[in-house]
Amino acid sequence: CPPAPPPRHTAVTFAFAPTTSQSPRLIHSFARQTSVTSSPFRSILGSLFSTTEEVDPGVIEGTDLRVLKYPHPALRAKNEEIPLEALTGPGSDIAKIAKEMFLVMYATGGVGLAAPQVGINKKLMVYNESGDPKKWMQEVIMVNPKIVEYSQATDVENEGCLSFPDMRGDVERSKWIKVEALNLKGKKIKKKFNGWEARIFQHEWDHLDGVVYIDRLSEEGRKEVQPRLDELIAEHGEGAAL
Repeated sequence: CPPAPPPRHTAVTFAFAPTTSQSPRLIHSFARQTSVTSSPFRSILGSLFSTTEEVDPGVIEGTDLRVLKYPHPALRAKNEEIPLEALTGPGSDIAKIAKEMFLVMYATGGVGLAAPQVGINKKLMVYNESGDPKKWMQEVIMVNPKIVEYSQATDVENEGCLSFPDMRGDVERSKWIKVEALNLKGKKIKKKFNGWEARIFQHEWDHLDGVVYIDRLSEEGRKEVQPRLDELIAEHGEGAAL
């Protein structure tokens, strides 16, 4: 089950990793650094994004999938587009993979998950902004998604990722984005995401492009997490250097 509600002023973690049990919680280079540190909105976002600890559930009933940890090569491998003929609806192999991805996502207390994070190098992502399996009507599956437009306005939040346990850093992302993707029946869908959902999508979409959140850190932010990255390499092997 999701972690207990945290204090209001802690950091954000994504699997995109978890929201609290109370609330749901760039691919561009930015010329201007934006900060929301002094904004009154910061404390609100803090409670939405925060978690007391990252969750590694181990064996998950109903699936053999697991969240891969840095420096696993799958996090950097090329992700293939899913052919239209594979999108035949709820009984398809892709639908089954998506269902198991939701099991992993909920077990970790996450709100989003990209296929390469579980070792499947295909352009597939799932999310539920509430992070609550009981609110299954909010589940979203996107096949071959792409961002077609970004807002110039940005904000900064302190992100983490379950593929990078016990580390976080400030990441700047667009406040809104426009997205195109396919659903499980191969039908094109278009969406505009704002705020929280925009941040979830950008984080997961990065994974589909072989990009991970530490690539978005400042030089100073990268230096801060490098000791933990070195520890993960020692734990899991050289794998793929990031």
